[in-house]
Amino acid sequence: MTTLTAVDFELEKKEILKRYKHLLRSIQSRTNQEDRKIIRKAFDLAVESHKDMRRKSGEPYIYHPLAVAQICADEIGLGATAIVCALLHDVVEDTEISIEDIKRLFGDKIAMIIDGLTKISGVFDNRSSLQAENFRKMLLTLSDDVRVILIKLADRLHNMRTLESMARDKQLKIASETLYLYAPLAHRLGLYAVKTELEDLGLKYTEPDTYQMIVDKLKNTEDVRKRFINRFTMPIKKALAEQGLEFEMKGRPKSIFSIWNKVTKKGVPFEEIYDIFAIRIIIDSKPENEKADCWKVYSMVTDFYKPSPERLRDWISTPRANGYESLHTTVMSPTGKWVEVQIRTRRMDDIAEKGYAAHWLYKEGSKNGSESNIESWLKRIREMIENSDGNALEFIDEFKLNLFSEEIFIFTPKGELKTLPAGSTALDFAYEVHSQIGNSCIGAKVNNKLVPLSYPLKSGDQIEIITSSKQRPKEDWLGYVVTAKAKGRIKNALKEEKRAMAEEGRAMLERKLNHMKLKPDGELFNRLAKNYKVQSVLDLFHDIAIGKIDLKTISEYVEERKETSTNRFLNLLRNPFSREKAAEREKFEDMVTSLRGKDSMLVIGENLQKIDYKLAPCCNPIPGDEVFGFITINEGIKIHKTNCPNAISLMSNYAYRIVKAKWIDKNSLSFLSALKVTGFDDVGIVNNITRIISNEQHLNMRSISFDSNDGIFEGNILVFVNSTEHLNSLIQKLKKVEGVKSVYRVDGTENA
Repeated sequence: MTTLTAVDFELEKKEILKRYKHLLRSIQSRTNQEDRKIIRKAFDLAVESHKDMRRKSGEPYIYHPLAVAQICADEIGLGATAIVCALLHDVVEDTEISIEDIKRLFGDKIAMIIDGLTKISGVFDNRSSLQAENFRKMLLTLSDDVRVILIKLADRLHNMRTLESMARDKQLKIASETLYLYAPLAHRLGLYAVKTELEDLGLKYTEPDTYQMIVDKLKNTEDVRKRFINRFTMPIKKALAEQGLEFEMKGRPKSIFSIWNKVTKKGVPFEEIYDIFAIRIIIDSKPENEKADCWKVYSMVTDFYKPSPERLRDWISTPRANGYESLHTTVMSPTGKWVEVQIRTRRMDDIAEKGYAAHWLYKEGSKNGSESNIESWLKRIREMIENSDGNALEFIDEFKLNLFSEEIFIFTPKGELKTLPAGSTALDFAYEVHSQIGNSCIGAKVNNKLVPLSYPLKSGDQIEIITSSKQRPKEDWLGYVVTAKAKGRIKNALKEEKRAMAEEGRAMLERKLNHMKLKPDGELFNRLAKNYKVQSVLDLFHDIAIGKIDLKTISEYVEERKETSTNRFLNLLRNPFSREKAAEREKFEDMVTSLRGKDSMLVIGENLQKIDYKLAPCCNPIPGDEVFGFITINEGIKIHKTNCPNAISLMSNYAYRIVKAKWIDKNSLSFLSALKVTGFDDVGIVNNITRIISNEQHLNMRSISFDSNDGIFEGNILVFVNSTEHLNSLIQKLKKVEGVKSVYRVDGTENA
């Protein structure tokens, strides 16, 4: 809460009322008098409840729920119920108002949604080590009302839009969470516009320099793009008008995040991204004519420009699981540039932009099955949650895989269409049909050809599953499947089998201990499990049952440690930590406590003896890089770059183990960095490169290797530098070498 100084309260009251009236205008066409009455009631309660609260920026707190409600109305297309919930979404958590008060004032449905929002408000609480488990609880609300998730996405979007007032470490944490889970969740619910903005804003705070570079380049090329789009679209517009079609045409640049993805993951320079923008043609069409009209427009576009056959995507005949429908083609322009053209109807465009909420608007008379596709996906998510084996972090990874994956379309022997994530196998399909069919699957016929369980499927395959009553799931099956549903079913089956074996093992151990005059109990089992270095008591019993642990060795173990009595032995087992281990454990806990202090900052480059830290090989940070420390269990503290490939996952799942860090005394130490150099092979080019590194820059190299193919070379260099400035200076010098096309830093030196 911020202390108020010289605040013009009357001006603020006017601004609050102005924003509220703007909200009402946004939903006027889809609300009645009763709706507006309950929205007013919610607004009054929210204003009163938050009257003494302010945001980090100093603004009245009520601006936030009003903004979230505005996003729900304008950008997601939700109705009165969601608007009320958005206005009240922080009331129960932050004020004296209870869920019972909400239920009494607004009814069961609104109370249930707000209760869901309140429960998930701490999903990524920095003080909690259970973020992943809380995220799973958040997804369980999908079973109740998907509006809980949609309002949460609106809440996150507004927080990202106002993130500049937060401290840098908080910005990194919130942006990492957004990229890790919220953006892909928006993508899967079909909220394209929300997903794109969340990604761009996430990048703005995780990679500020790169983000600004792309923004500047887009701005500098804006006029050129506009002229190109006008010339490109002119003949198409004329042809569409002559056919009497009502249409809208947009030329939109690719999102900053997608451009960054191409630049970093594919190593493509900004100037060479051919599809930096796309043309979207939106036509007004009757439901029964939509498909024919879209193909008609496609025909007209390809009359003027030659299409690339490999880049045609028909999402109208087979919509994506999130309901997305559109025709995509990439055509060659007269200037030799490829241009992506998207063709869709007004209804399809609404669904593409607003996702799940838009389905409610078009539910009546819908013939394309989009609603059932969304329901099918939600059902799959619920199954994933219900079948998860309790490992919340693993669950999140599997969930993310399902969010990001593209789809393939597979036919059953009777011609029924099934949708699966790309990369799915015959075994995935078996589990998609039924868990029992999956458990007893021994093979499959794909397009009438016998294939193994691990056979990867592709769109259009027709598959028949072959089963046997004698078949049982095996551990290596987990490597054959990609869907979370199949993995969950296999793990459950393996667990059941292991549990049955463990019961046998337990009985065997108890008989042995009774024979030795020892009383079997939980403490004793735990100490034996620790001695045999198995993860759990269940594993101990299982290994005994299959003969991996010989009962004779247990007798020997007991006899060796028996000094005067059974009690002494039990005492020893019940106190497994030696004084040295206890001291080590205490030291580690003290380190965590000291480093997680309110204003603590890990300083790298000095006090090397005091704190045990290592530079993470996955990103290989050097002085000048923005970094953070991650407290590991066995390897001290690892230093990662904030834009490390693993940073988003670490910050999202283990925020309680993150330590702020900075460099000091950077010129006294050398750090290994990896460079990738490409260009045109020429006599002496390697000598020129090594001369600059060794003679001009006076740097030591660990290794250098060059491969040449058809006149093009690619080189990998490992070089010692003492800062990012030092490294950037070297990169700029190498770029000036004749024949060199690109030089860029590669994260990690292990594979360089």
